[in-house]
Amino acid sequence: MDEQLVARILQNDQRAMGLLYQRYVGILTSVCYRYVAQESDVKDVLQNSFVKIFTSLSTFKFHGEDSLKAWMTRIVVNESLNFLQSRKKMLFVEDERILRDLPDEEEVNLDRISDDELHQLIRELPDGYRTVLNLFVFEGLSHRQIAELLSIKESTSASQFYFAKRQLAKRIKDLKNKKE
Repeated sequence: MDEQLVARILQNDQRAMGLLYQRYVGILTSVCYRYVAQESDVKDVLQNSFVKIFTSLSTFKFHGEDSLKAWMTRIVVNESLNFLQSRKKMLFVEDERILRDLPDEEEVNLDRISDDELHQLIRELPDGYRTVLNLFVFEGLSHRQIAELLSIKESTSASQFYFAKRQLAKRIKDLKNKKE
């Protein structure tokens, strides 16, 4: 279905553009919210993303069932990162000594925490923490790849990830305590 939709869009079928938008706007909005905290900013980033998707669609090559979704997701992630970097919102700790002698992490029990609550807690993390966490966990990038993408040191990526997990674990624990 996606392949036919793309073919119609490349023939300037406005209805097909609307169908593609409707089919993927929810998924891509969720991806954008993982990186960008403010709703108005999410709308701007999504608009830029869809402009880029529609203007770049002729360069897209199908590689299987979910290849279009993956391609569009990558565009939204890149646009989200560009937005954060343009606003200079991401602050990173650059001190490699921070990673030395860090205590072992305790396991976090997600019982009684809904997906929506977890996503909200992630959205409340500082931009640098949230960005590295998302790139590592959801996009599957290594700390080396994240460092290259964000122009930071690999150790900085690792420390941001560590502190993001630590802060997220604390927030989960606090939320569970409130529920009890």
